[in-house]
Amino acid sequence: MNIIGISGLDNSAAFKKKMFPGLTGPQYRIAQGFDAAAALVNAKGVVAAAAEERFTRQKATGAFPVNALKYCLSAGSLKPDQVDYIAHGFSYEPVKSFFTEDEFNRERYEKVYSPDVQRQYLSTNFPNWNWAEKLIPVEHHIAHAASAFFLSGYDESLILVSDGMGEVNSMTVAVGSGKKITVLKQIPALHSLGILYGAFTLYLGFYMGLDEYKIMGLAPYGNPNRYFNQIMEFIQLKDDGTYAIPLLAKNKTLLEKETHAGVLAELAAAFGPIRQKNEGITQHHKDLAAALQAALQACQFHVLRHFKHETGLLNLCMAGGVALNCTANGIIRRSRVFKDVFIQPAAGDDGPAVGAALYAASLHDPNYEPSKMTVPLWGPEFSETKIKSVLSRRVDCKATEYDSFTDLCQEAARRLNEGQIIAWFQGRMEFGPRALGNRSILADPRDPEMRDKVNAIIKKREGFRPFAPIVTEEGASRYFEIQEGDEKTYAHMLFITQVVEEYREQLPAITHINGSARVQTVSKEHNPRIWSVLNEFQKISGMPVLLNTSFNVKGQPIVCTPQEALDTFMFANLDALIIGNQLVVPVESKAAASAREQAAEKISGTLIQ
Repeated sequence: MNIIGISGLDNSAAFKKKMFPGLTGPQYRIAQGFDAAAALVNAKGVVAAAAEERFTRQKATGAFPVNALKYCLSAGSLKPDQVDYIAHGFSYEPVKSFFTEDEFNRERYEKVYSPDVQRQYLSTNFPNWNWAEKLIPVEHHIAHAASAFFLSGYDESLILVSDGMGEVNSMTVAVGSGKKITVLKQIPALHSLGILYGAFTLYLGFYMGLDEYKIMGLAPYGNPNRYFNQIMEFIQLKDDGTYAIPLLAKNKTLLEKETHAGVLAELAAAFGPIRQKNEGITQHHKDLAAALQAALQACQFHVLRHFKHETGLLNLCMAGGVALNCTANGIIRRSRVFKDVFIQPAAGDDGPAVGAALYAASLHDPNYEPSKMTVPLWGPEFSETKIKSVLSRRVDCKATEYDSFTDLCQEAARRLNEGQIIAWFQGRMEFGPRALGNRSILADPRDPEMRDKVNAIIKKREGFRPFAPIVTEEGASRYFEIQEGDEKTYAHMLFITQVVEEYREQLPAITHINGSARVQTVSKEHNPRIWSVLNEFQKISGMPVLLNTSFNVKGQPIVCTPQEALDTFMFANLDALIIGNQLVVPVESKAAASAREQAAEKISGTLIQ
């Protein structure tokens, strides 16, 4: 049985712009249905998955994922009539009554949320197939839960889904057992921990629903004690393991609900003026970020301890946007409240594409059996012939082909050891927001100036932002506070842990101000190419550790194709690109300069500013 899963709500942002003209870019991000994606699942598991942004180059787009869906069909060698079901990671029809209060919400339901909207998009893009019978709407949090539990490898587990909101809920606690997911408790969106964190993200001058990870990165620079009690006054922890956040009821009017203006006014009254986009970041802002992070962690533990005691379950699965908070995840992991923790790498709203398909498979495919995932390398890959074809048209760079990939890795390691910054493009693209070794930028973590150099010159982003280390499984427990045997838990760059103290000064480019790092481990079995370059770097430097960041610049999706890789490589002024079996370096000439300008214009036109 072949099942396609999709996520996103195509008309969500456009509808809001139509109804509320004149809002700011960050205010238009306050909506459901971004991060559209598609996935293909069959009895063997996940065959393909990709976010629509990687094809349209519009970061976090919620547009109907027609390109991602076509990719999945191609990856599975399928025609549309060979697809048994289309599962969508939203199901608004059962809660339609929530959207009958006024004309605005009734119209939003009909034009954005109704399953008939998805059927229309399917019929428009893939005509002559009976989508009415094939479409399966899946509750958003159930899709999140399935994306984690059915890929965890656990027979049973507690499941925690936490995000801004899905339909009408913001948190779901469930139990996974075999092919079944049973909901224990849900917290409505009016008391959303994800929305509270997002509102503070707005207050601190960033995009809600896009920049929360920046707050997480800023928090270690602050003192959480300064504002912790004030923030916790906004939250009421309940005896049943849930919580309430009355502050969110301060949004009274429709406009306030769509912009969180009521909440922001309360935050301004409590903490001073809202930080503007181009305003400097002060210690006050850092302390607020630290306190907010501490409050999030306190709420997470309140929920988890209660339901661990209630169920006695040893394993935990997590998904939803809040599960991308690596600092909280690391604390949960190290607390040993649960024996094992699995977090879906695409824990945000691209993940429900996979989860909806897996959930539909659990209901309709008798041959489907949940299986443990390794690394989510489910995106497009490109042949050496395709790579050479693209390279042949470039006048701004020169390529050298290597017959031996080991020799190429040795050359990459030599250049990294000399301080060069290298783009790395290999195999299938990762699914989810993290570069896990196939679409990466790599650098020497021992250079104390490397973090600032990559932030300012290459990534063109805020200087406080940390970079993640990538390390071989064999070396992980030596350099980071990871227990032996626990290395695979860190394969998806979703947990913060401490750098072993004796190595902090030796690894300054990946060690955050508090001695922590968002570690990714790599196995020779599951990603041999990136493992090989780490191994060769160890032979030269003595350390199987590199700085690893996603192959993109600020405001741009991670690159997908060889053409995008080359454009971004030149735009970012990187020293070299390893793409397939090719070593690419820039060349200097008038033609090359003109080509670089064209690439820069192409990239700049798609960036979120």
